[in-house]
Amino acid sequence: MIYTKNTIKDFARLSLARWYNKAGESGFKSFNTIAGTIYEHYDEILNFFVNRSTSASAESFNAKIKAFRAKLRGVIDIKFFLFRLTKIYA
Repeated sequence: MIYTKNTIKDFARLSLARWYNKAGESGFKSFNTIAGTIYEHYDEILNFFVNRSTSASAESFNAKIKAFRAKLRGVIDIKFFLFRLTKIYA
């Protein structure tokens, strides 16, 4: 609900802080684990509200690079690897 109701980063920060406090007060250990993860990545989560974009395209490209590297069974010549990578995906 934080993402659908809030459009400004500061309001989202306040909503996320309220959720964090409620999760801590709930007493459920699983919520404490999730709340700890959110606390560690607080700024990255709130960056969504800057221009409402995600890092999905970067993650997708990273997956393509990993698959390409796995197909070649490792990289020995880094210059050639980068050359092939730019020819295929650029």
